[in-house]
Amino acid sequence: MTSYAARLAAVVAERGRLCVGVDPHLSMLDQWGLPASPQGLERCAMTMVEAVADHVAVVKPQSAFFEVFGSAGIAVLEKVVAAVRQAGAISLLDVKRGDIGSTMAAYAQSYLGEGPLAVDAITVSPYLGCGSLQPAIDLALANDRGLYVLVRTSNPESDQIQLGRVGESSVAQAVVDEAAAINAGHQPYGPIGVVVGLTHAELDVDLSQLNGSILVPGLGAQGGTPEHVAALFGAQTPLTLPSSSRDIMSAGPDPAAIRARAAEVAAALR
Repeated sequence: MTSYAARLAAVVAERGRLCVGVDPHLSMLDQWGLPASPQGLERCAMTMVEAVADHVAVVKPQSAFFEVFGSAGIAVLEKVVAAVRQAGAISLLDVKRGDIGSTMAAYAQSYLGEGPLAVDAITVSPYLGCGSLQPAIDLALANDRGLYVLVRTSNPESDQIQLGRVGESSVAQAVVDEAAAINAGHQPYGPIGVVVGLTHAELDVDLSQLNGSILVPGLGAQGGTPEHVAALFGAQTPLTLPSSSRDIMSAGPDPAAIRARAAEVAAALR
């Protein structure tokens, strides 16, 4: 298998930078006129995948909205992951896992191994210490998968931890520096990306040495715009991945309308 960064770079070059989130929360099911059931979940999620997965670079299901329905919801998530892969998009599962030792290793095996929930990349939380992520880092490197480490999240209360100090730098910057150290020497980029929300007025971390991709949630419903993407990140990396979910899903349930909205956002990002 080619490296995660090489696969990502190839699909971004072909399809653009947009990441579409699949967030089938209960209010969205209601908006689409679907029941709050595994059947409604599957109709919503698979409609999204069928509408966009062969047009956009990255599809990002949010695991929590599938977990709500227990094992039936996880079965739907397995179908979503398989369909995204079949469509040629990068599958990025938003699970924000973070734990220690054997538990972190089990999370990593679930999503970065060869099982039914295996994806191209996942989101992870470093706030038990970056060293706690080592099992996921090791498996990502071994299996040519990617990780997106939470750095500057969009919720305002995140400042309490992420802007705390570690020596001369912020906690957030220390996380970026750890990711950059892992990515050093990888071409075209390393496998460790970071998550930086589009809700910030200015970029308060230095990403110039990251040598990895940047997942940027907050485009659309949270108020972020393509213009703000350009202003905040500039030429930091061609693999800045602005992510939109509710704004695009709200065009549903008509697949053609969803596809058209995604195309409109992707064109604006170019």
